[in-house]
Amino acid sequence: MTYTQIGFLMVAGAVLADLLVLRTRLVTRRGFWVAYAIVLFFQLLTNGVLTALHVFRYSDAVIVGNQPAADGPPPFFGEGRIAFQPFEDLLMGFSLCLLAMALWVFWGRRGVQRTPMSGPPLWRTWRGSRAAAVAETSGGAMPTRAAGADPGGTGHREPTP
Repeated sequence: MTYTQIGFLMVAGAVLADLLVLRTRLVTRRGFWVAYAIVLFFQLLTNGVLTALHVFRYSDAVIVGNQPAADGPPPFFGEGRIAFQPFEDLLMGFSLCLLAMALWVFWGRRGVQRTPMSGPPLWRTWRGSRAAAVAETSGGAMPTRAAGADPGGTGHREPTP
């Protein structure tokens, strides 16, 4: 299988995952395309420089276009290249960005990232919650918490004056 075929399969898989599996529908949003344009600029810049310096080399059999001679850089545009890199790299970059963003939105909607958030260290929150549970079962007094500590143990803090 060539790099070109893998690139198109990855794009199709990422779009299907976004639309049908994760149902985030990022490819239908303007904000995604603006964010991807920013990522694309830096991908062209960094990958183009690394390809021009021969840090990355590709086999002629797996990409569109020909590999340049070892003494010269690849063409900036043409022979299947955009900013020195094979256009297949843009396919891979798009699919990786789309899938990463779609998973981020998918997991965020399910609350995966809500705890812990900034606030007291987890051990302090856990210790306080554990001490409160022990105090309740033993009939003892509730221990005091540090200023700004989260009483619910969820990672959310009250603003301190």
